[in-house]
Amino acid sequence: MVSGRLKAWWRGRRWRDDRGDASIQMAIVFPFVLLATMAVIQASMWYYARQIALTAAREGATAARSYQATPADGAARARDVLGRVAGDSLLNPGVSTAGSTAERVRIQVTGTAQSMIPGVAGLQVSQSASGAVERWTIPGE
Repeated sequence: MVSGRLKAWWRGRRWRDDRGDASIQMAIVFPFVLLATMAVIQASMWYYARQIALTAAREGATAARSYQATPADGAARARDVLGRVAGDSLLNPGVSTAGSTAERVRIQVTGTAQSMIPGVAGLQVSQSASGAVERWTIPGE
């Protein structure tokens, strides 16, 4: 049987020994929380850059598909959209019409998402859109 005095001593000693534990726990856990936060922000920046590239590609494909338009018209429209929307979110954007034919047009937009870590290149982004070119045809041929 443990005396009351020993219980009181043990209870008081236990609380005094725990002093500073929260600081040590935070020093261990906080870098992981910070890393997870930066990863979420970086993923969001990549997703946003991807959406910008997809919007420009779709706009370019729509312009190039219209009657008597050329793939160059679509590329110009995609560059115009990038100039208005991309800002610093999509770095080094490029527009390509490779893969376009007389019946189908394909606009591809590439670039780099901005990086959260200075000195480290961001993630590459590549989006494309394609569709049939509007043209007159004769039924049955």
